[in-house]
Amino acid sequence: MAIFLNENSKIIVQGMTGAEGTKHTRRMLAAGSNVVGGVNPRKAGTKADFDGNSLPVFATVAEAMAETGADTTVVFVPPKFAKDAVLEAVDAEIGLVVAITEGIPVHDSVAFWAQSQAKGGKTRIIGPNCPGVISPGKSNAGIIPADITGAGRIGLVSKSGTLTYQLMYELRDIGFSTCVGIGGDPVIGTTHIDCLAAFQDDPETEAIVMIGEIGGDAEERAAEFIKANVTKPVVGYIAGFTAPPGKTMGHAGAIISGSSGTADAKAKALEAAGVRVGKTPSETARLMRDVVKAG
Repeated sequence: MAIFLNENSKIIVQGMTGAEGTKHTRRMLAAGSNVVGGVNPRKAGTKADFDGNSLPVFATVAEAMAETGADTTVVFVPPKFAKDAVLEAVDAEIGLVVAITEGIPVHDSVAFWAQSQAKGGKTRIIGPNCPGVISPGKSNAGIIPADITGAGRIGLVSKSGTLTYQLMYELRDIGFSTCVGIGGDPVIGTTHIDCLAAFQDDPETEAIVMIGEIGGDAEERAAEFIKANVTKPVVGYIAGFTAPPGKTMGHAGAIISGSSGTADAKAKALEAAGVRVGKTPSETARLMRDVVKAG
């Protein structure tokens, strides 16, 4: 089944005619994703060509949905305009928004997340500042490379884009049902817990890789959820074991405050919930191989 995205997903791209939108729309199409159009009010009514695929450009998300039946949008819009783009998608009640854009102000993320909740949670938001979601062999919405792994029975949820790619590659011979890059900003839409719950309910997913990082308490809360609700084996990795306290590392949310949010504390919380935690990405991949071999 995969989670959030499958072969039946119909994708539009907000910002499809921009440099990043064009590049990654072409890559999504090459991966077999069903991209059905784009949104750019200034180019509405035109078409964009992608190696022989001619895709219509619409003025609004609502118009694109009405014309194509789109249920997923990928946002490649500059930070200054990203809030309005996501709000437009939420107001149109599209099922899934994948917000790739990095550098969106936190108060903008709060605004569109709050709007999605006010609308009854009809729109799932993944991101912002994320690589997207891929169900290998079925569909790819975002910037995750589609050629580094295949379909399989591992589910992956990660704050880090590059670590997503590394684990996908290291476990390529086993393969993945779905990989979700949730983003590392302080305020995001879909969380570790959301993905863990979906993987737990997905019959095609037999084991789960969870990648977290220093800062905040998302991993500790995920550990509590795993202990109470997840029966499938989970292997984890926390980025930032050598990070100094008080210094932001990479993502905006990756900052240690005192003894809170350290990699050691998060690893201990996960281990207490029965999660096998690797100290490096490669060790994490080895632990997952042991899980798969054990059946």
